[in-house]
Amino acid sequence: MNKYFNIRFCTLFCLLFARILAYAQDNVIDEVVWVVGDAAILKSDIEEERIRAQYEGQKWDGDPYCVIPEQLAIQKLYLHQAAIDSIEVSESEVIQSVERQMNMYIQQIGSKEKMEEYFNKTSSQIREQLRENIRDGLTIQKMQQKIVGDIKVTPADVRRYFKDLPSDSIPYVPTQVEVQILTLEPRIPQSEIDRVKSELRDYTDRINKGESQFSTLALAYSEDPGTARRGGEMDFVGRGELVPEFAAVAFSLTDPKKVSKIVETEYGYHIIQLIERRGDRIKVRHILRKPRVAQADLDVALAKLDSISNDIRNNKFSFDEAATVLSYDKDSKNNHGLMPNPQTGTSRFEMQQLPQEIAKVVDNMNINEISKPFVMTNNKGKEVCAIVKLKSKIDGHKATITEDFQTMKDVVLQKRRSEKLEKWIVQKQKNTYIRINEKWQHCDFKYPGWIKK
Repeated sequence: MNKYFNIRFCTLFCLLFARILAYAQDNVIDEVVWVVGDAAILKSDIEEERIRAQYEGQKWDGDPYCVIPEQLAIQKLYLHQAAIDSIEVSESEVIQSVERQMNMYIQQIGSKEKMEEYFNKTSSQIREQLRENIRDGLTIQKMQQKIVGDIKVTPADVRRYFKDLPSDSIPYVPTQVEVQILTLEPRIPQSEIDRVKSELRDYTDRINKGESQFSTLALAYSEDPGTARRGGEMDFVGRGELVPEFAAVAFSLTDPKKVSKIVETEYGYHIIQLIERRGDRIKVRHILRKPRVAQADLDVALAKLDSISNDIRNNKFSFDEAATVLSYDKDSKNNHGLMPNPQTGTSRFEMQQLPQEIAKVVDNMNINEISKPFVMTNNKGKEVCAIVKLKSKIDGHKATITEDFQTMKDVVLQKRRSEKLEKWIVQKQKNTYIRINEKWQHCDFKYPGWIKK
């Protein structure tokens, strides 16, 4: 969901946990309490959302038996309009989201078996219940995007909006920094690579002989923390979502009983087993093993970086030149070492957005200062040695047009989108059949138009 949509019912998967949890209970007495168009809202629907909120420690702004049905009714309005406008969600989008949600449940609860026990449902039943809710959530998202898609904000609009705004309403921008980085990967001796490959060959032999299950070995030995706890199992993925070396081998597998050859990627060394194929997407499990970096090899790389940083300070070459030619960091070396922020699409970071090791180093640096060499874990899970340069720093401050135009533009855009969605809801109420059980009418609704006079 676009981050600027601040109406609570727009949260994409707000009912997923509650629906499954409520289905696992047998004592819900159901009745129709609202009708919106040709869609009914059941008492059980409201209880599901209330349970979810209670589980998450959420507080309601008012009586939950008034707030919740109104939110559900608004969802029904969007879904009704989406049907009229023939807005559809692709099956691949739904499947991908379902698998992501299933994996999240398994991670939170501990295992597939514990999840099934917790919800008193098989994984197939849980998956089917998720499918309907996820499809609705994605459809609502697309409907909202269609409603607000033509909204534009100009610099003049931003200036007008903030001109007379009280000081305490102007957004505060946290301290932001731009950081350049140069990394070196320590040398890995061939003997260490051979050791890792020997381990993986041993795992393959044990699986082929029936002595061990692939998932058991993955749980015990895989160094991919995201999948090891699930027996090495990955989500359904397309070829383009995998690094090329891994994808080439994974998509060549046809027999779920077979184990792949050893695959080298930037993450380390893998063996792979096919679980299921659905069209152009596959689900596999894998075991990742990483060569260990010896302290002596780290020391060599740190010493080399120390020499490079001294040469930069002595103006033999610039940090930009050194990062472009020498750095192993693929995300930054082609931009003179300037780190990109994947959360914002810019080069500016708030301190909490930086990798922890870098934030700790940068925190006490001055602009244009180059750090001492240090060891960090990169986004591929590898130990690397690095130096950084603080390129710029903007201390926390009240937003200004000159320094923070995008931040202020986002505020105006958010407000206009919210206003348009609210106007759409009011208009849609007028043209939609709505009936509310008399016992559920005594509420101070956000949108009074539910009860026709």
